[in-house]
Amino acid sequence: MDSQYFREYYTLERNHWWFTARSLILKDQISKIASGRKLKILNVGIATGSTTEMLSEFGEVTSVEYDKDCCDFLRMELQMEVTEASVTALPYNDESFDLVCAFDVIEHVEEDQLAIHELKRVCKKESHVFCTVPAFRFLWSKHDEVNHHIRRYTASQFGKLFHENGKIIFGSYFNTLLFLPVTVFRLISKILPSGFMRKGAGSDFTITGGNSFSPLLFKLLSSERYWLNKARSLPFGISYLLLWKK
Repeated sequence: MDSQYFREYYTLERNHWWFTARSLILKDQISKIASGRKLKILNVGIATGSTTEMLSEFGEVTSVEYDKDCCDFLRMELQMEVTEASVTALPYNDESFDLVCAFDVIEHVEEDQLAIHELKRVCKKESHVFCTVPAFRFLWSKHDEVNHHIRRYTASQFGKLFHENGKIIFGSYFNTLLFLPVTVFRLISKILPSGFMRKGAGSDFTITGGNSFSPLLFKLLSSERYWLNKARSLPFGISYLLLWKK
């Protein structure tokens, strides 16, 4: 993550409608797994730490981040303990954690199958790996470049990474209600000048946040919790989530 962007990202993770609604969606799924228990959790690729703050409600969280600048920021500005390491070489013993999380991480990794192998390796038996990734290659845009993505996934593509030594207990697209407007915007943005309407580092978050539509966008995304909580998979969306059990 570029140095300019991770400082923007700190505020975005805690205030932008997409992050705050996604956090509610993630918490719902984790609550089902935890069932009131306190978990030993590994959070991989924590960026500026918002997901670790969220996960701390469910137990003891060990945080991992690959980017050195992010690690320095977390330690100095937030006094947050974090291990600088790669998802493809996690410095933990086999079967060490009750829940292993990687929220919007795997799309950054060239060796995605190895990354998933590592997440599964450090997960205890009868425990879970929980991941989210951006969906559909045709939605690729300047936003993906700013965020240093390597790929976007379909459900089947991402599911194939988890085919061994366990089972997928739930998978679904989300950010479905906004799929059409986001798709139209992404397609149009490909023909516009690269800096058009983009502030700071240039992610889509700077365009869609901090305006009068933000409360409505938050309500639309967070409303999908109703279906996801009933374990009903949404047929398409901007993102995809997957829960795997060892």
